[in-house]
Amino acid sequence: MLRGKTLLNEKNTAKVLVVDDIKENVELIEAYLAVETYEVICAYGGKEALQMVKDEKPDIILLDVMMPEINGYEVCKLLKENPKTQFIPVIMLTALSEIEDRIRGIEAGADDFLTKPVNRIELKTRVKSLLRVKYLHDRLVAERDSLEVKNRIQSILTAIIPTLLQSVSNEEKKVIINQMTGMVEKTLLGMYNFEEREMDLAYAGNVCAEIMNQLGGSFSSSIGENGNLWIVKGTKCPWKGEEARKNPILCTLTRKIFSNITLKVDSGSRLEALKTIGNRNDYCEFLIRAA
Repeated sequence: MLRGKTLLNEKNTAKVLVVDDIKENVELIEAYLAVETYEVICAYGGKEALQMVKDEKPDIILLDVMMPEINGYEVCKLLKENPKTQFIPVIMLTALSEIEDRIRGIEAGADDFLTKPVNRIELKTRVKSLLRVKYLHDRLVAERDSLEVKNRIQSILTAIIPTLLQSVSNEEKKVIINQMTGMVEKTLLGMYNFEEREMDLAYAGNVCAEIMNQLGGSFSSSIGENGNLWIVKGTKCPWKGEEARKNPILCTLTRKIFSNITLKVDSGSRLEALKTIGNRNDYCEFLIRAA
C-alpha cells in the first residue's frame, strides 16, 4: 500500500488510470467506466503513465501493450519491481492474442488481460474483481501496520513505566496504578457485557485470560479440583517478561485488573496471586475463589 494514501474501500471512489497512446481508445474506456463511481485519469504513453502513478497513486491500471518509447510490458515490469507500486492491479489491454504475448505479460507481472476490442461488461467485471482484491490487501496491510504500531508502543511503555514509577512515592504509585487499571477497563472491559448475562467464576476467569492475551500475553483459565475456584495461568507476560522481572509493579496492574473483574462477577469473591513472573516465578498463577 502506498504511504499517505487513504485506504481504498467499497464506498470510496476508486481511481482508475487508463494508459493508451491512441486518444480514441482512452475515450472509449472512459465511456465504458462512466456509469461507475470511478475517478478515471488518463495517460498517453509509458513515461507519462509512470509519472502519473507516482503523482496520482491509482487503485488500478488499465495498460495498453503496444506503445512507443516504453511499451506496456516494460511499464508493468517497472511497477511490479517497485515495492511502492507492486500491489496496484494491472490489466493489460492488447490486440495480440498469441499465447506467447500473454506469457510475456505474466512474466512482467500483469494481473489480468483484456483483448481489444474490449467488451464493456467484461471490462467492468474484471475491474470490480481486482479492486475488491486491492481493497482486501490494503485492509490487511493497514491492520498489520496498526498491530506493529501497537506492539511498538507497548514495548516502549513497558520499558519506561517501571523507571517512571521508581521516582514516585508509594501513595503516588497506587494512584497511577488505579488510573492505568481504569484505562485498561475502559478500552477492554467494554467488550464484555457484565450487566447483560449470567456470570460465574468460569466467565470471570475466561475474561481475565482473554484480556491478558489481547495485551500480548499467553494466559488460560481452568476450573480447580474442588470446583469452587477458578485458576488463571499465564506462561507469557503481557508486560514483556524481562521488564516484569526487573520491576514487579506491572504485576500489580495485572492483579488489580483481575480483582476488578472478579468483583464485577461476585462482590464477595476473592482473588489470590500464587505466582507471578515479576516475582521470578516461571509462570503466573491466580486463583479466583467464590464467596
